Amino acid sequence: MINSLMKNVGNTPVDTSLDSISLDAMARVHWNLPPAKLILQTLLRGEGVLTPEGALSVSTGNFTGRSPKDRFIVQDDCTLSEVDWGNINQPMSTEHFDLLHRDMASYLEDKSAFVRDAAVGSDPETQIKTRVITEKAWANLFVSNMFVRLSDEDVLFPDPEWHILCVPSFLASPERHGTRKENVSAINFSRKMILIAGSAYTGEIKKGMFSVMNFVLPTKHKVMPMHCSSNVNKDGDVAVFFGLSGTGKTTLSSDPERNLIGDDEHGWGQSGVFNMEGGCYAKTIDLDASSEPQIFNAIRFGAMLENVGFKNDNITPDYTDSSVTQNTRVSYPISHIPGALETGISGHPKDVFFLTCDAFGVMPPISFLDKGQAMYHFLSGYTAKVAGTEVGVVEPQATFSACFGAPFMPLHPTRYAEMLGERLVSQGVRIWLVNTGWSGGGYGVGKRMSLKYTRAMIGAAMRGELDHVPTTKDTIFGLESPQSCPGVPSELLQPSKTWTDQEAYAKAAHNLADLFTTNFAPFENECSPAIMAGAPVSN
Repeated sequence: MINSLMKNVGNTPVDTSLDSISLDAMARVHWNLPPAKLILQTLLRGEGVLTPEGALSVSTGNFTGRSPKDRFIVQDDCTLSEVDWGNINQPMSTEHFDLLHRDMASYLEDKSAFVRDAAVGSDPETQIKTRVITEKAWANLFVSNMFVRLSDEDVLFPDPEWHILCVPSFLASPERHGTRKENVSAINFSRKMILIAGSAYTGEIKKGMFSVMNFVLPTKHKVMPMHCSSNVNKDGDVAVFFGLSGTGKTTLSSDPERNLIGDDEHGWGQSGVFNMEGGCYAKTIDLDASSEPQIFNAIRFGAMLENVGFKNDNITPDYTDSSVTQNTRVSYPISHIPGALETGISGHPKDVFFLTCDAFGVMPPISFLDKGQAMYHFLSGYTAKVAGTEVGVVEPQATFSACFGAPFMPLHPTRYAEMLGERLVSQGVRIWLVNTGWSGGGYGVGKRMSLKYTRAMIGAAMRGELDHVPTTKDTIFGLESPQSCPGVPSELLQPSKTWTDQEAYAKAAHNLADLFTTNFAPFENECSPAIMAGAPVSN
C-alpha cells in the first residue's frame, strides 16, 4: 500500500498517512495531483469528456444539486447550546456519525482515492487547513479549483485541522446510520470532520465547509461570514452582493470594470472583506458570451462543467440545454477571471447590495435601505422560484432564506444579523435592495429585468450618482427608489408604472407583503422597532 508515505520538507520528514482517520487500508492513494493529471484520470476512467475549449465536463449522477434535508450536524457538547436546531440544522448522534465513518472507511478498503491538501479562507488569521479525500478524480479537481491552493511545502502538513471524506458510491443506511435516505452530509465539529455519502454533487463539499466557517468565524474569531460575492474598483471601493442562487451574485460581481474578490462566500472582519474560496462556481444555464464574457471565457482548460447538455457532436456544450437540470454549473480557479484578486483580501465595503429575483414583478429594481430596513430584509432573505427550476414548481413561489443563506447557517439568524448591523453602522455603508426579477407583471406576463439596466443601476449606485436624486416611496413596501438613473428608462424605476392592470399590481403587491409578514413572525419578538419599521404594509 502506498497511502502511508514519508516526505521531506527541508530536512524534516513529514508523515502523510491517513491512519488518523482510519483510512490506512486503501490500495492506492493519489496525493495532490495537479489538475492535468486529475483530468487525465477522469478521462481514462470514462467519467468525463473534454470540450473544444479544453474544459472537463462530467455528470454528477442522480444528484444535480444539494440535498438540504439530508444535511446533519453532530449534536454534542460542542454544538448543543450553540447550533440553532430545527429543520435546517438537524441533529445526528455521535454514535451514528462514528458508525457511518467506520463503515465508509471499511468500504474504501482495497479501493483507490484522491487526496488534496488545501485551505478554506484567504485570511491567514482565520484560515482552516483542510484535507479532502475523494473517491472521484474530478471531485478532487473541484476542490483544487474551489479551495485556497497551498504552496508545495504547505500541502505536506501532517495534521490538517479538518478532514472531508466524500464517497458517492457508498450508500448510507437510515436504520444503521440515523440518516433520512441513502445520501447524507454530516458535520462533526468536535472531530472536525465532514462525511459525504451517496451523492456526487460537488457543491456538498463546498457548502459543507461553508457551514463550518459559518460556525467557527463568529464563535471563535468574531468575524461575520457572508453568502455573497464581492468586487473592488481601482480606488479600493468594495461592493458586496448578497443573494440566493439565481439572483445574480456571480454575474453582477464579474464586472470587467472592477476586480473580482470572490463570487460566493466571504468573511467580514476587523480589516475588511476576504474570500473564503480560491475559485468560482457559476451557473451556466443560458450562459452567453456577449452578456457574461468573463464567465464564458473562464471555461477553458482546468475548468470543470457539471451536467451540461451537448450539441450533436457530444463535446460542444449547449448552455441552453436544461434536460438534465436547470442547475448546470462550472467551477474554475479565480485566476481564470482577468484582474481577480488572487489574495482574496480587500477593505471594508462601501456598498452592500441585497439581490432578489422577484417573480411577482412588484419589487422596485433598486431601492435605498436604512439600517432597520436592511436588517429586516437580511433576516427575510427573499427571492422567488419560477416554473421549471424544480420538479413540481408550476407557478412562482416565494422563497425566504434568512441571511440569504439559511441552509448553511448553524447559528441563529439574529446572531449574523447583529454582526451585520454593527458593521453597517461602524463603516457607514450604503445599502441597496436590487430586484433582478420581473417588471410589468409577474412571471409569464411581465419581462425579466434587463441585465444591461441592472448593471447601469448598480454602477450608478456605486459611483454615488443616486445619492441625491429625488425618490419615490413605495406605499406597500416602504422602499425609497430613485426617480431617475443614468441609462435606465425612468418608468422602470417605479414598478406600478410598468403594469397596465393597476388592480392586478396592487393585489400581487399585497399578497407578497402578506408572505413577508408571515415569514417574519418568528423574528418579531427579537427585533427592535426600527427593524420592524422595515416591514411592508400587509392586508
